Amino acid sequence: MESAEQSETLTLLTERFGDSILSTDVHYGILSLSVKQAAIVDIIHFLYDHPQLRYQYLTTLCGIHYPELSQIAVMYQLHSLENNKRIRLKIWLPEDKPETPTITNLFAGANWMERETYDFFGVVFTGHPDLRRILNVEDMTIFPMRKEYPLEDQTREDKKDEMFGRLPHQHLRTS
Repeated sequence: MESAEQSETLTLLTERFGDSILSTDVHYGILSLSVKQAAIVDIIHFLYDHPQLRYQYLTTLCGIHYPELSQIAVMYQLHSLENNKRIRLKIWLPEDKPETPTITNLFAGANWMERETYDFFGVVFTGHPDLRRILNVEDMTIFPMRKEYPLEDQTREDKKDEMFGRLPHQHLRTS
């Protein structure tokens, strides 16, 4: 159930970006929206600049791999320090070409968060000032947080991916 402030935020966003909002929900007291990738930068700028909302602190930017959908999501969580409110935005990118514009021009701290998301999930943030691996070796050819490889040795009978919350083997790449 959304609060009055969340309803006001949602109304302001719907008036301005109605076609770009795919779904809304409240998770753990945080207004959460799935939005079209093409509108994410404009929505974040709107939330940042709006005189009432003032979501001017980026707390989280991360990737989430959904192998069953062949998609990678990028989640942005913003905080309004003045209003003590949070909002979560999620965009969906195709697994084979995950690409979206950078928000480093608005949030300097996004620099490292975008690099980490690139490093682990392969999301390319176009316009990023220095998009390169941050924790893994430069010549690494995979993105380790993608759920593309079995967790365990496939010859073992005592451990199965299903025991670790992973999908059955037919959804995972084995090469």
